[in-house]
Amino acid sequence: MRLSPRTAVLLALGLLAGCASYAPRPLPKRINLPQSAAAVVVEPAQLPFRSLSSHLFDPADGLDMDEVAMLAVANNPQLRQARDELGIARAQSFAAGLLPDPQLGITSDHPTNGATGNSNAFSVNPSYDVSALLLRSSRVGAAKADERRVNLELLWQEWQVVSRSRLLFTRLRAQQALLKQSQAAGELLTERYRRSRQALAAGNVTVDFVSADLAALQNVERRTNELERSRLQDSASLDGLLGLAADASLLLVGDAEAAAIDPIRVRAELEQRLGRRPDLQALQAGYRSQEEMFRGAVLAQFPALNIGLTRARDTSGLYTLGFGLSLSLPIFNANRGNIAIAEATRKKLYDEYQDRLNSAYSEVAIALANLPLLQDQLRRTRLGESELGSVARRAEAAYRSGNMSGPDYVRLQTALLDKQTDAIELQEALMEQQIALETLLGPDLPEQAKNRSPQ
Repeated sequence: MRLSPRTAVLLALGLLAGCASYAPRPLPKRINLPQSAAAVVVEPAQLPFRSLSSHLFDPADGLDMDEVAMLAVANNPQLRQARDELGIARAQSFAAGLLPDPQLGITSDHPTNGATGNSNAFSVNPSYDVSALLLRSSRVGAAKADERRVNLELLWQEWQVVSRSRLLFTRLRAQQALLKQSQAAGELLTERYRRSRQALAAGNVTVDFVSADLAALQNVERRTNELERSRLQDSASLDGLLGLAADASLLLVGDAEAAAIDPIRVRAELEQRLGRRPDLQALQAGYRSQEEMFRGAVLAQFPALNIGLTRARDTSGLYTLGFGLSLSLPIFNANRGNIAIAEATRKKLYDEYQDRLNSAYSEVAIALANLPLLQDQLRRTRLGESELGSVARRAEAAYRSGNMSGPDYVRLQTALLDKQTDAIELQEALMEQQIALETLLGPDLPEQAKNRSPQ
């Protein structure tokens, strides 16, 4: 059996034509963080949420809540790594679908003694692993289900990133409003403390009176300092979430308004919405992948089959053509260990899905129970704010006309600022509760009719 040089070259070139090439890729030596939102390219049409894909992204006039979420999905470092994981899962799915290559064995024997006329012997043995081919369907099914799992986990991470960006936006806007309230209260109390000190110097008040004013002023200053630290920390967290440099400046615009969600309709749609939740779907896909792996482990307990042909010539010049068949004997192993592992893993995934489903229902129930409480508290706080505002406007006129003492006027204005602060904090809490519900159930939650809104 001889191949001409031309035939050998063509065969070698044909085999090499499908080979991949290698090129090194050195690791980076510098950071790659944008200094501003304008440096990031955001394509709304490619975003996974309808409310974001139809929103205009223009950082030139500042970032509203939706634009912050769009930037987060487009540039978050953890999402970039999750997309790389999806690329790996797709490559693994592609690899699982490839057919096993045949095998070729070649031997040659050269006689060193013997009768005259002996020739070189050779043997050519092409073979094929039939068992690997029979197990291909389970491998492909497991890989496809795992690819879907990774894709759904990516979508769930995108949900989390959007929710986190909305939460940080809400907090930063609330902190900005609270700082204005705290600074206004500080100005009032500073003026009150200045007048108290003057009165103490003139002997018109006691030290206890001045000490109370000083304590109130220091309490406001402490709250202002805490707000400034919280705002700095949340601003840094938002920069990191958006994949921007630590010293990047963001101009946040617009308000974070909480819609009045209809809990009755949410409960009625709960099963349907949870059925669309990406993390639960990802667990379902992972379970299906494990089912395929379990099925493959059961199939692998049967004898492994390898078939082949043999073409040979011995040293006397006799040519032979034969057939080869090899079987593994499932006596000691029979793949029982892998079957047990696959079955135990399937049970673990089953319990994990059940626990996640139970937790999802519990979390939604708690969130829905908190909604009316927060809405009622906000309604009553805003009513009190309106009443205090009306009294404060009359008190200001009385104070300027000399019919009201300075301490009484300051106490009333401080009470109004405290009530406004309570309203801001409750509005923030209500918005965070809605964000939590959107994280649990997805966006576009059913809203109450306008005339039913407690706000």
